[in-house]
Parts: sequence; C-alpha cells; structure tokens
Amino acid sequence: MLASLRQERILAAVHAHGAVRVAELVDELGVSDMTVRRDITELAQAGLVRRVHGGAVALDARARATDEPGFEAKQGWAAAEKAAIAAQAVRLIEPGQSIALSAGTTTHLLAREIATDPALRPLTVVTNSLPVAEALHGAGPGLDVILTGGARTPSDALVGPVADHSLSRLRVDTAFLGVHGMDPDGLTTPNLLEAATDRALVGCAARLIVLADHTKWGVVGLAQIVALDEIDVLVTDAGLPEPARRALAQHVERLLLAPSPPATPPAPGAP
Repeated sequence: MLASLRQERILAAVHAHGAVRVAELVDELGVSDMTVRRDITELAQAGLVRRVHGGAVALDARARATDEPGFEAKQGWAAAEKAAIAAQAVRLIEPGQSIALSAGTTTHLLAREIATDPALRPLTVVTNSLPVAEALHGAGPGLDVILTGGARTPSDALVGPVADHSLSRLRVDTAFLGVHGMDPDGLTTPNLLEAATDRALVGCAARLIVLADHTKWGVVGLAQIVALDEIDVLVTDAGLPEPARRALAQHVERLLLAPSPPATPPAPGAP
C-alpha cells in the first residue's frame, strides 16, 4: 500500500474515533510498527493530527475547551490504557468502604471490575453516571448502589442542582474521578454543570483518586474541577511523558502508573 493511502486511512480512523493506537494500525494496515509511526509523524508535521505516546489523536477532539464528545465516542480513545488504569485502581478499594464514582469511560471500566469481584463485598457505591450504575446493577448481594439523579449530559453524567444537593448530604471514604483534561493548573471538563457536580462529588469524600490516561495531559476544558494539590492519588498509564510525571509529582501525593498494554509484533516480512 502506498504511503499516501496508508495515511488517508490513518487520518480517517482518527476522525472516526478521535484517537488511534499504533498497535491497532499495525494489524489493520499489515505494516510494521516503524512504518505506522513514520506515517503518524508525517501527518503530525502536516498539522493533521497530534502525535501522542503510542498513537495519535484528532486535533479538534482535544483542542476545543467546550467540546463534549458522547460516551460511545470516548470509549474508543486509549481503550487499552483505560482498562489497565481500572485494573490498577480496583486494588485501592477495600471491602466495607463507601466510594463515589464519577461519570467517565475509565470509571465505567472500574465499575465493571468492581461488579465482577465478590471479594470487595460489602461495598456501597455512589455515582452520578448512568453507565456506571448499569454496570453495577445486578452484581449480587453486598453491593449497594446510590444514583444521584439530575440532568443528563452527552457523556451520560447526571449533573445540576439535584445531583449537587444529593452529594452534599453524603459522606464517602473515597471518590474516583474521571476527567476530560489535566494540566499543571488542575483538572478540567468542557461542561460547566458537570464541573460543579464533580466538585460536589469530591467534596463528599475523605480521599480523592483521579483516573486519567496519558492523552488527557495538556488538554484544557472550559471549567476547572480541582487543582492538582487536591489529588491524593493519580492513576495513569506508563505512556505519560516524563516531563508530565515530574510536574504531577510536585503536587500529587501519590502517582501510580498502570503498565502499558503489550505491543503487537509486526507480521513476518512486513516492511
């Protein structure tokens, strides 16, 4: 396949899903890891995508402070990294606790981990996320789920005064927060109402654990949720660049790196 055709397919995949991983493109295009990385570099130099560790993301998907993609669209972004983060985060939960899970695709994966682990019972989970509540529904005895209520956003979060009031009356051991973006100034989201509800969720917890894959670094949404100094534990993946790790280490009490997903080896004889 000609380089121009490969790059057209890579660009189409980025536009369709918001982000692509090198390993996925190696399988789809039948070329080597090096070839895919070279194509991504050329697309980035042309100003068509933004290169990140392990792949590429769409410029417009990450650049607009008010852009709020839907839940289904975000599920495909850094999916393997999010799964690794969820698997790391579930180890921070102990039976007998009460926890809060915010809306988000990574917290949804954490909910699925919780639902399949009977060793975590008894457990009480407060959430403002419809997908999280659905993932936990019917998981068996010993798992109590409290859904806040509120107005629904494109990311299937329940937000607004009803959600904020519900959270203000609760106290939990730990809040697990998913975010749209993070930078040296803190955590952000494009939705003003969701930012307020996330702050209420953080406020009802004794400890804050943030779940954010490496592609969230440098992304700035319209509304700030909390500053980095308010984070007790940040669980991210090994793709987070070293400068970002150093910046976070100055503020976050504990930084946990989930292992990177294994790379797919190139097919024999691939260019």
